[in-house]
Amino acid sequence: MEFKRLGAIIAAAGGSQRMGGIDKLFAPLGGKPLLAWSVDTCEECSLVEQVVIALNEENWQLGQKLKEERGWGKVTLCLGGARRQDSVREGLSHLKDCDWVMVHDGARPFLTPKLIKDGLNTALETGAAVAALPVKDTIKLLDDDGAVKETLPRHQLCIVQTPQIFRFNLLAQAYKELRDEVTDDSAAMELLGYKVKLYLGDYNNIKVTTPEDLALAEIIAQNI
Repeated sequence: MEFKRLGAIIAAAGGSQRMGGIDKLFAPLGGKPLLAWSVDTCEECSLVEQVVIALNEENWQLGQKLKEERGWGKVTLCLGGARRQDSVREGLSHLKDCDWVMVHDGARPFLTPKLIKDGLNTALETGAAVAALPVKDTIKLLDDDGAVKETLPRHQLCIVQTPQIFRFNLLAQAYKELRDEVTDDSAAMELLGYKVKLYLGDYNNIKVTTPEDLALAEIIAQNI
């Protein structure tokens, strides 16, 4: 199926606070910086026409150097904000003439062309699609004292990933009207009453948050 213009925002302005002083986005992974994995995928994917990477002031120079070294022709860099949503809002302003926008965490190195294509196919239904996985473990809701308040029905729960793909005008409107703090782009759409469809993510599509995650990512990198 043919799609109109797709732009990607790679959120990479976080402070890597749980990495023990290491900027996870530029940590070596399988022979190249972690951030390069997802951006390389976007560069090589014919569905993606533009890529904006939102960086912070501390890793800005590293980002510029990486762009030059890897010859990324689709990539524009921008300074992100204090919160993820501020970075995405800024990234939207740097995309030009896009019908669709994909937002992806720079800390998720194992983005695949299939995740992008499946997300676009699903987004055609409602204008919003999010990669997700079914919950395997039992999830319990706690009260303020740390005691179990409720055991949640596992079949109604999922683990949300990125990429998250939206009609550009819908996500732009959601961020223009957003007043609350949200942890992902889907939540911004949900607050405006838009229906967000889920599609099957990938168990390799982990988010690197701690040194243990980075060690696991190295194992995955050696086996894909």
